[in-house]
Order: sequence, then structure tokens, then C-alpha cells
Amino acid sequence: MQYDIATIIQSYAQGYFLMADENDVLGWYGSRDRTLIPLDERFRYPKSLQRVLNQERFTVAINRDFKAVVAGCANRELTWISPQLKEIYWELYQAGWAYSFETWQGDELAGGILGIVIGGAFIGESMFYRIPEGSKVAMVKLVERLRQREFVMFDAQMMNPHLERFGAYGVRDKEYQKLLYKALQRSCSLL
Repeated sequence: MQYDIATIIQSYAQGYFLMADENDVLGWYGSRDRTLIPLDERFRYPKSLQRVLNQERFTVAINRDFKAVVAGCANRELTWISPQLKEIYWELYQAGWAYSFETWQGDELAGGILGIVIGGAFIGESMFYRIPEGSKVAMVKLVERLRQREFVMFDAQMMNPHLERFGAYGVRDKEYQKLLYKALQRSCSLL
């Protein structure tokens, strides 16, 4: 299957996302239920994480090592990030659509979140950590950044217990499409 940047962005702007199956075959997926990370007062995190944030053990960066974040996100027993999808993310990065929001401890990549920015929507593709709390700090700092830059939504695609601890909530497709439409009317920048 061939993919071009314009078609990929148009598909994401309609609410679809790319994933590879267990045989590394890439396909488009949609969902009747989507998971959003709140960008308002509903966003929360454990008190223990506030202590970590106060210690300032991590620094944040955007696109300092995009390929390492993609590799970190793909490095798991079951992954939907196939070699072909890694190449697509790289092309999206080079075209200014894909971003890595990273945490660093000194010169060591601690964790990060991979996402696609379209208008005022941050579409989170995956996250990972190498150092405990690395991805959690990335989540908090990314939400702060999205608020500052007046993003409309942070789409996490699918719910999991980790995201629930941050106040993630599900929306039906109709509500998701309304928010996505509103987000697409904005011109936001992560940088």
C-alpha cells in the first residue's frame, strides 16, 4: 500500500489513524469511541508525580531525537509501529506534521510522546519511557504546552489504565468529530 503525506494528513483530519497488525500490514483504523486527554481542569496526575516535577530531574525538548522516540515507542513485545510506519512517521516529521515531545535526564533520553499536529489537534500516536517517570513528566509538560499554545484537543486514540490516571475520558464519534472540526479551524504550533 502506498501512502503520500497529503492523503495521510487528510485521513487523520477525518479521524482515522494508521496501525500495523501482527503481520506488519499497515491499515487505516477508526473508532466509535475515542480517548481524549483533557486540556482543562479535568487533567490530573498523582501527587507523587508532583514531587518528581518539583525536583526538576528532567528537562523537556521537542524533536531533539525524533527517531529515538519512534524507536522507543516501537520497542515493545506487541507493537503497531511497523518498519513501514516508522518511515511514514519520519516523512511526516520532515514535512512538519509529526513531533516528538521528549524528557531528558542529562544527555539521556528518559521518555517521550510521539504525535501528529494538525491545526489545534495533537494526535498522540504512542509514548514510552526508559527512565521511570520519564513519560509521565512528558505527559504533564505536553499538556501544559498544548494549553499555552491554545490547542483544542489531545487525542490519545485508545484508553488504557495509564491514561485514566491523567483524567483521560472517552467520547463517542459524533462528539469527537465536532471537536476535531473545531481543532482544524485553528492554526496552532507546538514549537
